[in-house]
Amino acid sequence: MKTKCPKCKGRGSVVVDYKECDACGGTGYEDDAFDVGNHFKGVNNKAKAKFDLGGDEDIPCEVCNGKGQVEVFDDCPHCHGTGQVNVCRDCGKLIDEKYDICQDCEEKRKVEKMKHDEYVAHENQVRNVYILDSLCQMRDIDKDKLYKGRITRIERYGAFVTLNNNVWGLMRGDVSEYKVGDDIIVFITAIKSREGKIDLAPAYVDKYKLIKLTKSIPRTLIGDLEKKKGKVVRIDGEVQQIQQTSGPTIFIINDESGTTEIAAFDKAGERSYPEIEVGDAVQVIGEVNEHGGKTQIESSSMTKLSPEQTAKLLALIDDALNKRAEPDDVDFLVKSDVLNRLKPKMREAAQKIRRAILDGRTILLRHHNDADGICSGVAMEKAIIPLIEHVNPSNDAQYYYFKRSPSKAPFYELEDVVKDLSFALEDQERHGQKLPLIVLLDNGSTEEDIVALMQAKIYDIEVVVIDHHSPGELITKDERDGEIYGATVAVDEYVDTHVNPYLVGGDSQLTAGALATEVAHIINPDVKDVIKHLPAIAALGDRAECGEVYQYLEIANEKGFSKEHLAKIAECVDFEAYFLRFMNGRGIMDTILAVDNIDKHDKMIDALYKEYQKRIDTQLKAALPNIEKTQFENGIYFNIIDVEKYAHKFTFPAPGKTCGFVHDKIINDLGEDKPIVTLGHGPDFGVFRATDAVNEQYGFNVNDIVSVLAERVPSAGIDGGGHECAGSIKYIEGLGEDVLTELVEEIKNMSKN
Repeated sequence: MKTKCPKCKGRGSVVVDYKECDACGGTGYEDDAFDVGNHFKGVNNKAKAKFDLGGDEDIPCEVCNGKGQVEVFDDCPHCHGTGQVNVCRDCGKLIDEKYDICQDCEEKRKVEKMKHDEYVAHENQVRNVYILDSLCQMRDIDKDKLYKGRITRIERYGAFVTLNNNVWGLMRGDVSEYKVGDDIIVFITAIKSREGKIDLAPAYVDKYKLIKLTKSIPRTLIGDLEKKKGKVVRIDGEVQQIQQTSGPTIFIINDESGTTEIAAFDKAGERSYPEIEVGDAVQVIGEVNEHGGKTQIESSSMTKLSPEQTAKLLALIDDALNKRAEPDDVDFLVKSDVLNRLKPKMREAAQKIRRAILDGRTILLRHHNDADGICSGVAMEKAIIPLIEHVNPSNDAQYYYFKRSPSKAPFYELEDVVKDLSFALEDQERHGQKLPLIVLLDNGSTEEDIVALMQAKIYDIEVVVIDHHSPGELITKDERDGEIYGATVAVDEYVDTHVNPYLVGGDSQLTAGALATEVAHIINPDVKDVIKHLPAIAALGDRAECGEVYQYLEIANEKGFSKEHLAKIAECVDFEAYFLRFMNGRGIMDTILAVDNIDKHDKMIDALYKEYQKRIDTQLKAALPNIEKTQFENGIYFNIIDVEKYAHKFTFPAPGKTCGFVHDKIINDLGEDKPIVTLGHGPDFGVFRATDAVNEQYGFNVNDIVSVLAERVPSAGIDGGGHECAGSIKYIEGLGEDVLTELVEEIKNMSKN
C-alpha cells in the first residue's frame, strides 16, 4: 500500500550538505556588496536606497535569509526521490513494492482464514453468539466465543467494533462493505490485556442464537443483600411475580434464602425484559439500594438460565423452602386425643400455608360467615400476615398475597369458586401473580363442596380444608386399639390436605374455630397470646360441648374473658356479620373479637349487644305465636313455623337464626333433655335445629334426612346438609308441600335406638 515517505515527508529529496551563499558571499547581509569608491557593483535597489537615505542598518540576504549558507539537496535514499514508499496495509511495516502485506500479517491472515473456514465448515450448526451486558469488561470475554457488536468508527486500516460501553476492538483489513451503525458478529483473534486492546475478525455464520453474557461475579444470596448496599451483586432465583408500574417494571424474585424486588427500567410504563415470565429461573446483576425502607436491586441485566442451570437451581430452592416451611413442633393449647390424632394433618396444612407464603402465592381464605367461621378466619389472618410482611419485600404485600372472604353457605358454593377463579386468573394475567392457595375454613368437607372443588382442581390450584362438618361416609378406616386414626372421604379426591375431626373418630363438637386456631398457632407461634381465646368464642357461637371446649373456656378466662362475655362476643359477631355480608370486616371484627383495638372492645360489644337483643325480641314476638307444636307417638317434640310468613324479612335475624332462637325458647320451656326438633321453612327451603337427645336416642342426623328425602322426592331437586343437629335443606318451590310431608313422616317414624 503506497503512502507518503516518512523520511522526506513526501518531497522526494533530503539535505545532504551546506555551502556558502553566492548572493551575500557568506556574510548574510546585503550591504557587503558596496565598494570604497562609492560606486555600486551589482547591488540591489534596496541596498542602494539604504545608502541614499544615509541609513546604517544591515539588511539580511534574501537568498540565505541571513544564514550565509544554503542547503545542498539530493534524492531521498529511502524512497529514491519518488516521495512514496510501500507499506503493509495491516501493520504499516515497510515492504517490497511487489507486496501489499508483510509476511507476519500474511501468516496472521492465514490463521484468521483457518478459523473462519472452521466456522464455515459448521455453517449448518447453530452457533452461540454472546451479547455483553453493560457491566462486562475485557476480562469477562475469551477467544473461544462469538460476540455480537456494532461498528462505531471506520478508518482506512479497519473498523472499530463496540461490544458494550466497556469493551471494543479493532477489526483490521478491508472494511469497505461495512458502515457505521452496522451490527456484526465477530470472533477474537488477540486479547492484549496490558495494552487494553482487542483484535477482532468477522465471523460469517448463518444459524445462531443470541445469549446474554452477564458479568462474571460471584453469586450473592438474597438473605445477604443487607450487607451489600451500594454494591453490584449477582443473584440467581425464580421469578415469583411481575408488576408493571407507571415507571419501572418490578420483578419479585426468590432464592433459597429469601425474596427481594428487582427494579428494571427502559421507558416509563414500558415492560422491561418482556421475555421473562413468572416461574422462570433468572440471573440478575445490579446495584443494591433501598426503596421505601426495603432492600431493592436496580437491575443492569437479567437473563434466563439454561435448562440445566434452571433444573439445578429450582431443585436447590425447593429443598431449601421445604425446610423453611417446616413448622416448629409446638404443643396444642389444650389436651385432646382427637387433636393428637389430627396432628400430622394439621402440621401438613401449616406447612403448605407456610410454603405458599415463601413461594409468593396468594393465600385465598374462605370461611363460613358465622362466629365459628369468622374466628377461624381471623386466627389464620393474624398468623399469616406477619409472615407475608416478613418474607415479601413489598410494602403492600399483605394486600397482594392475602385475601379473606366470608361465604354465606356452610360449604364452598359455585358462586364463590367462580369469583375466586375469576380474580385469580385475572391477577395472573394482569399482575403476573401465581395461582393462589385456597384455604377453606368451617366448610369444604361435604359432598356439596365437590363441584366447586372440581373447578379449582382443573387449574391445579392447591386446596387446604379445615372443617368440622360431617364429611359423609368414611371410605377407609385405620383403627388401632379401637380408635380411628385415619380415613378418606369423597372430597379428598379434590383436596390436598383435609383436617376434620370425623376423619380420626371425632365429631363436630371440636369446632373449626378451634382447629384453625391450633393450625394458626403451628404456622406462627408468636401469635399465641393474641388468638388463644378465639376457640372459646367459636364453641359458644356453635353451641359446642366437649372436653376441649371447657379447656378453651378456661384459657379465655385466664386472659380475662368470662363465659358470659364470650357468649356476647359470639352473638355480636353473628350480628355484625349479617350486615357485612360478603365483606371480611377486617378491623371491625378485630375489635369485636378483642384481637386488636382492645381499648374500643367493651364499647363496641355494649353497643352491638343492645341492638342485637332488641332485634331478636322483635322477631320472636312475631314468630312465637305462630309455631305449630306436636309431640309424635315416638316421643319427639316437633315444632314447625313458616318463617316466610311469620317473621320479619330482610333484617336480622335471618331465617336460619330465627329458627335457632325459636328452638332455644322451646328448649327453655321443655328442658334440654327432651327430644326436640324445630323446623323453620319457606317456599323452597327449610332450616333444622334439634337437641342432642334426638341424635342420641333416635339417631337424628340432618345429612341422613336430606339424603332420604332426595330419594323419595327425586324431582324436587333436594340438596343441603350441615351438622347432625343443625342444618338446612333446599328444594323446588312447587314441590315444597310434598317435601315437607315426607320430612314430617320421616321424623314421625323414627324409632329409639
